[in-house]
Amino acid sequence: MSAAVFESEPAGAQATPKPERRNAPAVLRVDHLTMRFGGLVAVKDLSFAARRGDITALIGPNGAGKTTVFNCITGFYKPSEGRIALQFGDPEVWSEIERLTERGTRSAGDQKGMLFLLERMPDYLVTQKARVARTFQNIRLFPGMTVLENLLVAHHNALMRASGFTVIGALGLRSYRQAERAAVEHARDWLEQIGLLDRADDPAGELPYGAQRRLEIARAMCTNPILLCLDEPAAGLNPHESAELGNYLHAIRDEHATSILLIEHDMSVVMRISDHIVVLDHGERIADGTPQEIRHDPKVIAAYLGVEEEHFSQAGSGASA
Repeated sequence: MSAAVFESEPAGAQATPKPERRNAPAVLRVDHLTMRFGGLVAVKDLSFAARRGDITALIGPNGAGKTTVFNCITGFYKPSEGRIALQFGDPEVWSEIERLTERGTRSAGDQKGMLFLLERMPDYLVTQKARVARTFQNIRLFPGMTVLENLLVAHHNALMRASGFTVIGALGLRSYRQAERAAVEHARDWLEQIGLLDRADDPAGELPYGAQRRLEIARAMCTNPILLCLDEPAAGLNPHESAELGNYLHAIRDEHATSILLIEHDMSVVMRISDHIVVLDHGERIADGTPQEIRHDPKVIAAYLGVEEEHFSQAGSGASA
């Protein structure tokens, strides 16, 4: 990777957190996370927090452990050690985290606010109860289903509840028809937001690549997540599509009260849209800060360019001599 990824962006290109977001409580806290696969330590004693209302980027060279962290957060992996806590509603419930940890249960709170320990939850409850949604590196749409049907898949749980998990849906009773109508309206609203309403009845597999990316993110948003985890959302996009993606993610952050955690290798996208960046190398956190702070961090530059950290120390000493 060239040094160009760390050059300054044009003025105004970077995301600047609003003052209220700079002081926002955490929506996600990862504490001393370690993930081992036999003798391989993929993630080692990782701690970071993602603020409510922020776009937090998790970056690092290939093999740094980014996807492993995502898999632990979303319940695909059970960490070897550590704690992963997610909170929504009244942030005062964070005060319960130590008692919750000691009790050995999964959640605490009430109607005002909830706190979940994700490492204790199976993946389906991470989505259903803790309201964490995820996309993957490779697009996972149903290509033979229509664009609208792909979004209706995200409403499956709500429709099953409306059917009473019986044949009520097949009988077309009123309660189910109302739930079905609400699901279709919700899905069509998201199609309008991503500019695909006119393609609602087309097979999803016929959409251009960039449109498929937007559709996959919209499907995740149809679950009304508190935290949206995106694994390389700009992969395969051209510069114009990447810019559109950035605008789309800012709209999600600002208009839907959804915090975003993303993995991304395109540094121009990361620097432009992120409020907060966490950098991993060989499974360990080497930097944590704003895009401007990360851009000039010697450890980050060394990790990406393969330059030894001592080189920066020597260069600094020579400059000051």
